[in-house]
Amino acid sequence: MSAEIFINVAPREVRAALLEGGVLQELFIERESRRGIVGNIYKGRVTRVLPGMQAAFVEVGLARTAFLHATDIVGADAHFDAQSVAAAGASGGPSGVPSTALREHEIDIRRLISGGDDIVVQVVKDPMGAKGARLTTFMSLPSRYLVFMPRGRGIGISARIESEPERARLRELMQSLVREGHPGGYIVRTAAEGVDAARLAADLAYLERLWGHVRERSLTAAPGELVHEDLPLGMRVLRDELARGVERVLVDDAAELTRLQQFVNDFIPEGAPRLELHAGPRPIFDLHGIEEEINRALERKVTLKSGGYLVIDQTESMTTIDVNTGGFVGHRNLEDTIFRTNLEAAVAIARQLRLRNLGGIIIIDFIDMRDEAHRQQVLEAFERALQPDHAQTQVAPISPLGLVEMTRKRTRESLEHLLCVACPTCEGHGSIRSAETVCQDIFREILRQARQFSSRELLVLAHQDVVERLLGEESAVLGELEAAVGRPIRLQAESLYDIDRYDVVLV
Repeated sequence: MSAEIFINVAPREVRAALLEGGVLQELFIERESRRGIVGNIYKGRVTRVLPGMQAAFVEVGLARTAFLHATDIVGADAHFDAQSVAAAGASGGPSGVPSTALREHEIDIRRLISGGDDIVVQVVKDPMGAKGARLTTFMSLPSRYLVFMPRGRGIGISARIESEPERARLRELMQSLVREGHPGGYIVRTAAEGVDAARLAADLAYLERLWGHVRERSLTAAPGELVHEDLPLGMRVLRDELARGVERVLVDDAAELTRLQQFVNDFIPEGAPRLELHAGPRPIFDLHGIEEEINRALERKVTLKSGGYLVIDQTESMTTIDVNTGGFVGHRNLEDTIFRTNLEAAVAIARQLRLRNLGGIIIIDFIDMRDEAHRQQVLEAFERALQPDHAQTQVAPISPLGLVEMTRKRTRESLEHLLCVACPTCEGHGSIRSAETVCQDIFREILRQARQFSSRELLVLAHQDVVERLLGEESAVLGELEAAVGRPIRLQAESLYDIDRYDVVLV
């Protein structure tokens, strides 16, 4: 499927949208105020070691101390195999080393590091919410076609390259290029499929120079200092996505286009003709419907073409997705309607996971299907729809209740957490007190104030909807209260009050 990349540059923000078949699939956002730091390498200082958690907190110059687990610390004999990492799906860049790639052995963090130690670390997860960044000492440096792992060994081929002859060819080429006794391991990225030895050799030389610079810089850097910073968003997206069938890259800023052209000429020369400047009067994201898609991606409800819909709720512990038939009645019977709705939902959910960048534990509540064959077809359709997703996913079979449990690797904030804050009215609960509930609170407050203090009258300040209810459905109760407290009760609507805010004033 053909793909396009649109890059929008604003004074303090850069956004890149990946469209496949004209449909927005993925959105990348980088703001000056909170740039993503995954892939950055820092000189850190261990501030606290927690033996019970087999982890440590490391100060790397960020707002919060970062987290380092024992399995992410290079020990005296700890190496990881590049083939294991590639098979585990970590070939896309500096995303850390899965613990499955480490040798199985008992680890005591106190034998590896101590409080006050200086240590060179790489960020594998951005800070999220109240959590600090996640670190590793198993560093990885990506280039166009390769990922170099200074503490790794061997040569791995990306699991996304499925052709065995091509995998064998790439392995043979790399074995001929890597000098005997050369430290470190390499993963051949998906973008390397079909490339010749010269391009691999150029990438290999670049990574050797880069690692030499990182190593020298780490020796002189002070604790809390940045040693190596990953590429800015535009270059990063081109490095990772340009080889995946991208036919056009449209940029709406001439200066940014010049920088990207220089980068592409140096590292991806075959992609240079695909870069274009968008100079039209309409904003690039408006013209291609991307802005509207972003707004829809922030809503709970996702409408399906059939009339069904999804409800997506994101919490701190997990994300839940509920599938509903809505107005879709089908043409045959209820089972067929449910099956077709679930099939459509499976594809839509896979897209929403990428677009919203949802990670961690995800529970999907498909509509219950009686036919086992239908259940299996929906699961297979969902797994196929997940294949283009670069993030590592694990999907469990459909449970007897119609639930699918899955995980999706999370390395950066979700779209909602990046663009939104908790509602100041409901404080993130997703609901607020009803006008009826607020009226009952006001009645109790009137009685409380009248019993404790004397006054000529009581003045109730509240939201317009609450005042209207007090004058309408609750007017009889209000009259009884006036008689009980022996004082008139006056109402005043306040336009700036939220519906659950009120004051009872003694006058």
